[in-house]
Amino acid sequence: MAGRLLAAAAAIAGLLVTAGCAHAGPAGVKPPTSAGGAVSPSAGPASTDPGTLEAQPAPQPEPGPTERAQAWAEVRLAQMSLAEKVQSLFVLHIPGTDASAFRAFAEQNRPGGMILMSDNIPSGTAALAGLTTAASPDPELPLLFAVDQEGGVVSRLDADTAPGADQLKHDSVSDTYTSFRSRAALLREAGIQINFGVVADVSADPGSFIYDRVLGIDPQAAAERVAQAVRGESGLVLSTLKHFPGHGAGVGDSHQLIPQTALSRANWRERYGRPFAAGIVAGAELVMLGHLEYSDVDAQPASLSPVWHRILRDDLNFHGVIISDDMLMLQHSGIDEYRNPSENAIRALAAGTTALLYVLPADPSTVGIDLGAMVADIVAAALTGRIDPAQVDDAARALLVMRRTPVEEKLP
Repeated sequence: MAGRLLAAAAAIAGLLVTAGCAHAGPAGVKPPTSAGGAVSPSAGPASTDPGTLEAQPAPQPEPGPTERAQAWAEVRLAQMSLAEKVQSLFVLHIPGTDASAFRAFAEQNRPGGMILMSDNIPSGTAALAGLTTAASPDPELPLLFAVDQEGGVVSRLDADTAPGADQLKHDSVSDTYTSFRSRAALLREAGIQINFGVVADVSADPGSFIYDRVLGIDPQAAAERVAQAVRGESGLVLSTLKHFPGHGAGVGDSHQLIPQTALSRANWRERYGRPFAAGIVAGAELVMLGHLEYSDVDAQPASLSPVWHRILRDDLNFHGVIISDDMLMLQHSGIDEYRNPSENAIRALAAGTTALLYVLPADPSTVGIDLGAMVADIVAAALTGRIDPAQVDDAARALLVMRRTPVEEKLP
C-alpha cells in the first residue's frame, strides 16, 4: 500500500508540472596536475583514445517538484503525531465566505482540505481566489480546496457556463473534452485544486436521480466521455471519478438511503465498471467511493468495504487517492448500524480509504459530529490494531505530497 500511494502522489504531482526538470550541465575533465596540485607544464592534450579516458558520471537531473514534494513530505510526516496525521485525512466544510473563519476552523481542526459548497462561493472568481488563498493557515502546506463542479444540474460556480452532462451525453465526445477543459481552467483561476466533477455512473433511466448527471446512458458512451473529461482537466485540476462502484444498478438516492443491487461482480465489471476503468487509464487522480451496496460482492456499502477497495486497487489498477462520499450520508440513511460517526470513519479507513469527506453545517453537533472525539477514536483504533498505523502514514503521506506539490512548482 505504501508504494502504491507514494507512486500515486508522484503521478498526481507530475500532472500538475508545467515545465520540465532542469538538467545539470556536462561534467568537465580535469587537466593533469603535478603532485602539488598545479597543472603540469609538460602535460599534452588529453588522449582521444577511448581506452585511456576515465569514465565520467552521467549528468543527473535536478530534482523536480514531484521529487521535492516527496522529500518534503517525508520530513513533515516524521514530525507529525498520530493525531495530526489522522486530522490531515479529513476534508471538511463550513458555511460562509469569511476567509478568517475558514482559517480559524482550519487552525483548530487541521484538515487536509475543504470542500466548497454553494454557500461558500462569493460573487466573482477573483473573490473566490482571495478566499482560497487567505484561508490556509500554513503557506508551506496549503489546504486542498475541492468542489462539486459537474456543470449542468450540479454547479457551484455561476461563472462556469460550459455544458454539463445533461447536454454532453447527447453531443459529440470531443465536446466533453472542451467543456471540462474550460471548467478546469476556471477552477484553477479560483484557487481550487480538486474537482469532484466527473460522474462515471451509468443510467439509461430518466426517472433516476443520477440520470441528468451521467455522461453516457450506456457503458461505451459513458466510458468515452469520462475519459475525455479527465483529459480535459489534466494539468489544471485533479480529477475525481464518482461514485464508485456506480449508481444505476441500484434504486434510490444515496443521500437518503443505501441503494442496493444483487448484480454480480462480472456483470458490474462489464457495465458499471467500464467508465471507471476508462477514467483511471486517462489519469484520474482520485476516486470517490459511494455508499452503495452490491450484495453479491459485499453486504457492506462500498465506502466501508475492503472488497471494493481491493477491486479498485487490484482489478482496476488505481493507485491514486480514494476519498469517501460525504460520510454524513451513512447516518442519514436511518440504518442503526451507521449511526455512530466514529465507527463509520474507522471502518472506512480500515477498508482502505485515504480521505474522509464531511459536509458539515455551522454547528457540527447538530448532526452528531464532534471532530475532536472522532480523531481520538480513530487514533485509539490505530493503536489497538483496528487500523494499521502504517496505513495512516501512507494516506497522510499521499495527501501531504498532493498539498505540497503546488508550492514546489512555484519555487525556483
